[in-house]
Amino acid sequence: MYTLKKSLGQHFLKDEEIIRDIIDALKKESFSNLLEVGPGAGALTKQLILLPGIDFKAVELDDEKVAYLERNYPVLKDKIIHRNFLEIDQPFTSPFAVIGNFPYNISTQILFKILDWKDDVPVIIGMFQKEVAERAASKPGSKVYGVLSALLQPFYRIEYLFDVPPDRFNPPPKVMSGVIKLTRKKETLLVKSDKAYKNLVKTAFNQRRKTLRNAVKSLFYPEELKDPIFNKRAEALSIDDFAALTFKMQ
Repeated sequence: MYTLKKSLGQHFLKDEEIIRDIIDALKKESFSNLLEVGPGAGALTKQLILLPGIDFKAVELDDEKVAYLERNYPVLKDKIIHRNFLEIDQPFTSPFAVIGNFPYNISTQILFKILDWKDDVPVIIGMFQKEVAERAASKPGSKVYGVLSALLQPFYRIEYLFDVPPDRFNPPPKVMSGVIKLTRKKETLLVKSDKAYKNLVKTAFNQRRKTLRNAVKSLFYPEELKDPIFNKRAEALSIDDFAALTFKMQ
């Protein structure tokens, strides 16, 4: 069959009801190209390849899993990108949906990589460690609201779909998991530049226990720092607040 590799963060979904729930969430979306990240032993893949009229590709790093998938699902021949997801080029030349039971050890990096392709990725449905899923979907004022939340939410509406307990996987992870859906927003957040916004958010949350005035003082002229908004901490600011502040940056 195949072996499970801890080094690659492999925890394979085995619960057919959960698989069906994930596929059902995907079926509500409209797309013609689909990329699966980390198909592993094919728990989702075996259902995804049955979707009609879809150009399907999967990204898998593990040699053994690639061989297993191609042997058991011949239709996948030439459909698997045998590389590290973080190193691939955009896999389609037209818009595509993304789905996956993302490897937990690089799941945040995967989201940031997809963010580079945001104009061509209208929807993402992914399984994450619950803590990461909650961070992505959290709102200002929450203890888990942070860099991931503030960098994703200008571009995607994020919905927490459901929990997935450890015993639904082989081997069971030591943490609860969660499935979220990210839907590309039509409206654009007005910022001085994407670079300025990202710099402000990362700097603010890097010292989240400090007031904004102390955390981001290197980015603003002293006169600007007199604004009462700088009395707040980063977790209290909405993405609109951050966006507005970019226009006051040095």
